[in-house]
Amino acid sequence: MASASATLLKSSPVVDKCEWIKGQSLRQASAAFVRCHLTSPSALTVRASSYADELVKTAKTIASPGRGILAMDESNATCGKRLASIGLENTEANRQAYRTLLVSAPGLGEYISGAILFEETLYQSTTDGKKMVDVLIEQNIVPGIKVDKGLVPLPGSNNESWCQGLDGLSSRTAAYYQQGARFAKWRTVVSIPNGPSALAVKEAAWGLARYAAVSQDSGLVPIVEPEILLDGDHGIDRTFEVAQKVWAEVFFYLAENNVMFEGILLKPSMVTPGAESKDKATPQQVADYTLKLLHRRIPPAVPGIMFLSGGQSEVEATLNLNAMNQSPNPWHVSFSYARALQNTCLKTWGGRPEKVKAAQDTLLVRAKANSLAQLGKYTGEGESEEAKKGMFVKGYVY
Repeated sequence: MASASATLLKSSPVVDKCEWIKGQSLRQASAAFVRCHLTSPSALTVRASSYADELVKTAKTIASPGRGILAMDESNATCGKRLASIGLENTEANRQAYRTLLVSAPGLGEYISGAILFEETLYQSTTDGKKMVDVLIEQNIVPGIKVDKGLVPLPGSNNESWCQGLDGLSSRTAAYYQQGARFAKWRTVVSIPNGPSALAVKEAAWGLARYAAVSQDSGLVPIVEPEILLDGDHGIDRTFEVAQKVWAEVFFYLAENNVMFEGILLKPSMVTPGAESKDKATPQQVADYTLKLLHRRIPPAVPGIMFLSGGQSEVEATLNLNAMNQSPNPWHVSFSYARALQNTCLKTWGGRPEKVKAAQDTLLVRAKANSLAQLGKYTGEGESEEAKKGMFVKGYVY
């Protein structure tokens, strides 16, 4: 980061001289500082993580052509709901068996560049006794970790929520780095039916920015996830209006917190009508609105836009992603899907050991489909009826 910051500052016409404050170890999780003497009486201090070069490399690795993120960071409670849907009890052994199935799918790394884990999984071993993290690394998949502590009611708002988890985050992210994680994820949400209120938008943006700064300071690439919930019967123009405001606020506070844009990944929701809207959007309309918003709000320095599926069907999420990649973009436009990668896989497995290979094959089919969509080459041919089923859940939490 030292050289990157120095180069950036030297390129500014107001910079007269830059001087490093020495005494910072390159591998320390604490920050280094650049102090620059300006031609004006004021002085500018730029805070920069000592992990800068590694952060940029990690972000670029995740945002590599034809690959995206497998989000498998469901909390134990949410994972229990998934297991219950196939008749399995929510035990650590069953969670371990399912997560082993996912990370050990042969050839998964061809389509998946990163996997977001829940804390239990980061420290867990597979059913064969190998560390989950090691299995992912062997597949050339970067391990990531969910670091937020979930949504809680936001006092003073219109029945909206805020994301907790900043307390103790610095020590937790440092420990996660030591365990092998190289990127992090923090999900906050904005609800259109409930406003959104200015308070909720500002809280979401500030929380994401503080989390991102802390994560970079510990060597973890932060996934910045401001999700606009699908809940509501509003049209696509209303979603666009709200997302435009939210994204502007998020990037304002990221800049205020000196977050290095080259070392983050954005995980937004696509611009679609509300799930209960009578007006449905085609993949081309979703692509047009979403790309228009990206061009208005997201700096080209951000290496990857890793869309969440947000309750879309597996096929719908893939079709929309494919439409966005029909022409070159300044960013790597890809996916970070949970249910839109796992749904058919989970149902195929059903908790039966003899169905593990069939379930893994199903996962690879979905991963390959989204890999093709990232390259703009997905056709949608041969998709199952299960993959076409919507997965919207009103007021979804996890």
